[in-house]
Amino acid sequence: MSIAARWRILQIADSAFPTGGFAHSAGLEAAVHLGEVRSAAQFESVLPAHLWNVGHTSLPFVAAAHQAPESAWALCAWIDACLTSHVANRASRTQGRAFLATSAEVFEDARIAELATAARSREMRPHLAPLFGATLRILGVDHLEALALHLQHALRGMTSAAVRLGVVGPLEAQRLQVRHGQTLDAVLQECASLRPEQASSVAPLLDLFGATHDAMYSRLFQS
Repeated sequence: MSIAARWRILQIADSAFPTGGFAHSAGLEAAVHLGEVRSAAQFESVLPAHLWNVGHTSLPFVAAAHQAPESAWALCAWIDACLTSHVANRASRTQGRAFLATSAEVFEDARIAELATAARSREMRPHLAPLFGATLRILGVDHLEALALHLQHALRGMTSAAVRLGVVGPLEAQRLQVRHGQTLDAVLQECASLRPEQASSVAPLLDLFGATHDAMYSRLFQS
């Protein structure tokens, strides 16, 4: 991996890089609303399930698109058919479109700009996982580094949502990220070689919680 690619990893990993992920809670807000997560201890029991779910549902599409960026839109159509929850489907498309738009503006690469232009079309379903993998490949980021970055985004996004929902404090959120670094390692080791046809949900309760998000009277997050 080139030096330039390493700096790009750090830039994308920075919370200041606007990808739209902080507008979503991955179902956590609904779980709090339903009374399933009310304390830091309950949140910590949910967090690994979320990370394993990302590993089994999203990582296969990140990996496949990184290996073959030209297949990104076919993979987007595939994951669109798999995401039957309208809340999760909408969130994935919103984040995919935002990630591409930001990357096209920041990195000024014609191939990323082409993807971003297509993502604005009503004919395309711009899901985050495949477009993340394809973009990172274009930027010269190694395969495992791209998968690790996607998982790190999932951990950071969930802990950030927990802070804003008042479930944990900012310092505890950082401690959680340290403690669950080993969870990321385990997920990466088990899920890095999964293919899209092997993608599956391993946390159905979290999926069900998230699907109720639109029914809440008041909401802080989009999903």
